[in-house]
Amino acid sequence: MLETKNLMIRFGGHVAVNAVSCTFTPGTLTAIVGPNGAGKTTYFNLISGQLKASAGEVFLYGQNLTGQSPSARTRAGLGRAFQLTNLFPNLSVLENVRLAVQATQGGALGPKFLRGLNLWSIWSDHRALTDRAHAILETVAMRDKQDQTVASLPHGDQRKLEVALLMALDPAVYMFDEPTAGMSHDEAPVILNLIRALKNDKTKTILLVEHKMDV
Repeated sequence: MLETKNLMIRFGGHVAVNAVSCTFTPGTLTAIVGPNGAGKTTYFNLISGQLKASAGEVFLYGQNLTGQSPSARTRAGLGRAFQLTNLFPNLSVLENVRLAVQATQGGALGPKFLRGLNLWSIWSDHRALTDRAHAILETVAMRDKQDQTVASLPHGDQRKLEVALLMALDPAVYMFDEPTAGMSHDEAPVILNLIRALKNDKTKTILLVEHKMDV
């Protein structure tokens, strides 16, 4: 499903990722484990397009994504969760998930869209998409917090919401970068259980960057 061929990046004279060739198949979870500074997140950034490779290629379903933008790679089927949450902090939990659901239907998510339009009126005619957002929030046990603004959520709930956004995009490949970073000992199992549930779908591929062996 996903393949990197001789993927490399240099920062000045320093080679951070050195000609990495890997294949990842459907129905598998692959953990990329190493200490901080080993290049794990940099490798993820090369796959998802946040960084431009110095050399090498990225393929999804055999399609070469190497020259494509991060958003184009997302549309192709790469779903990425970051070490730090990547959410719309001033919108509600439900609005965040509904925007992700809309993105799968070809909706625009640009700043002009967010500034110039009333989200509630936009969604009044999209009951099915709202129902999909509700179902995802049920899955991550956040339906009761759907009206809270994201900025008001504790860190653990923000991480759960980011998983919900990935689920809304329904990617072929889920990429989790230290998903329990910053979470308490009691919060971490919730995220891991969500990933475990995703792993049951044998049509999906999961990549997990981590430096904690217990995770």
